Amino acid sequence: MKIGFAVFVALLLVSSLPVAGQTAANNTMSKDSGKTSVIAIDPGHPSETSGGCAHHGLKEVAICWEVALRLQNLIEAEPTLTSVMTKPAVDTLVTNRERAEIANKAGAAIMVRLHCDSANGSGCTVYYPDKQGTVQGVTGPSEAVIAQSRLAAESLQNGLAGVLASHLKMNPIKTDSMTFVGAKQGALTGSIFAEVPAVVVEMVYLNNASDAAFIKEVAGQDLLARGILAGIKEFVSKKLR
Repeated sequence: MKIGFAVFVALLLVSSLPVAGQTAANNTMSKDSGKTSVIAIDPGHPSETSGGCAHHGLKEVAICWEVALRLQNLIEAEPTLTSVMTKPAVDTLVTNRERAEIANKAGAAIMVRLHCDSANGSGCTVYYPDKQGTVQGVTGPSEAVIAQSRLAAESLQNGLAGVLASHLKMNPIKTDSMTFVGAKQGALTGSIFAEVPAVVVEMVYLNNASDAAFIKEVAGQDLLARGILAGIKEFVSKKLR
């Protein structure tokens, strides 16, 4: 079922009220006053620019949603972490600006944006904003957010590499300015509007048959979620020191 973004925002406000029996899976914005760090999970697509790629019988938008749900469950099991999702359902259209604004409003320790690549290559790649960009008359992110995003990318790289090991290739960290949109704007739109550290995890090259086979399986999705969680925990622990 598709809902408008205005309705989604209203649902976010309602979801902050305590509800008996509420679980992490159905709680889009599950802030717990006893927890110290909010993690913004941004499952890629559909946005104002794309509905995501599709290869080997798999849709990027669906794969990102499945990994996001697994990551959310892992985060909610952590005693000091809680989560906010940038959309309530797999097919809800949310602009890249709105995604960043949800993370900002939540005061997230980090916004993790989940995507799948489609190009020549294979494996998992972490991106972060390395410079400011301008879009819709706004310039960002700040130098502080850029610096923290770099540290976040390094932590995510460590976490993913440690968990994925021989299961999936880890590529070197890349930057927003190396992407098609980032090269034109200076940074990705979601990074420009981010007031919190932001990273993109291109989990696999979905057009690569081996990568697609890996992420199609529940075991592969689980490994990616656990690797991302490990990176989040490393980054948050550094921020709290």
